[in-house]
Amino acid sequence: MIEKDFVTEGLKRTRIDEYLENELERAGYGGMEIQVTPLGTMVVVYAERPGMVIGRGGKTVRSITQNLKTGYGLENPQVEVKEVDVPELNPKIMAHKIAAMLQRGMHFRRVAYTALRRIMGAGAQGVEVTISGKIRGSRSACAKFSDGYIKKCGEPSIRFVRHGFATVQLKPGVLGINVRIMPPDVVLPDKVDILQIEVEKPEPENVEVEAAPEKPETVESVVEEIVEEAAEIIEEIVEDVEEAVEEITEAIEEATEEEETPAKEAPKEEEAADESAAEEVPETEENADKADKSE
Repeated sequence: MIEKDFVTEGLKRTRIDEYLENELERAGYGGMEIQVTPLGTMVVVYAERPGMVIGRGGKTVRSITQNLKTGYGLENPQVEVKEVDVPELNPKIMAHKIAAMLQRGMHFRRVAYTALRRIMGAGAQGVEVTISGKIRGSRSACAKFSDGYIKKCGEPSIRFVRHGFATVQLKPGVLGINVRIMPPDVVLPDKVDILQIEVEKPEPENVEVEAAPEKPETVESVVEEIVEEAAEIIEEIVEDVEEAVEEITEAIEEATEEEETPAKEAPKEEEAADESAAEEVPETEENADKADKSE
């Protein structure tokens, strides 16, 4: 009998959900919750546009309350309307939006990828959109579009993944749209966080450290030392040779300058001797004339 009561209660909830979905389709119906209290039954309705759910002067809410009481046997039902914070993360709202776009004649691939971008842009961890029916021709087919990371089996797929379903009537036939969304605030049980533990380093004690023994010289180290010493010696020899070449060139330049200066002075002395000899010759002639006259 207990199992029968559970089945009856689940069937009642499903019928109420279908009624609200058909009644509040234009308002962006996003699901409902039923809470049984001692004062009555609280029905919480989530909608994208809560104003359309309430209606002018609360007319729509009153009619829904009356229908829930008479048609579905709820005791003293009280309807509370709440606005959906992020419509892109509500699978029912997105399924109805996809159905509306398909009803307007848009291609199913374009509609599916547009919905994926909007849902992932809202911060969802993963999304899967399935469109089944006569989408390509006269034979029915199923097109599946997914993005991100989403659980498909096990308890996390039941607890954390949200489901939404909608249908649309087209000329070829009826299409079914199934949307599955994993919200951004879900923490999976297999997630592991690695914590960094701060380890206190012990203070070093004043211990005399023995000098490390010298490493034995190897053939490679000896060869490197010999090559370095030979390079230093070659550099010193090259510097000494350059200095000697500079000294020799300077000495040669000085010697050439000394040879040129005496050669220039010698012609000057010869000219001076010729001038003095020329001056002495007239004096002797004059003396000879004077001697002839005296005779």
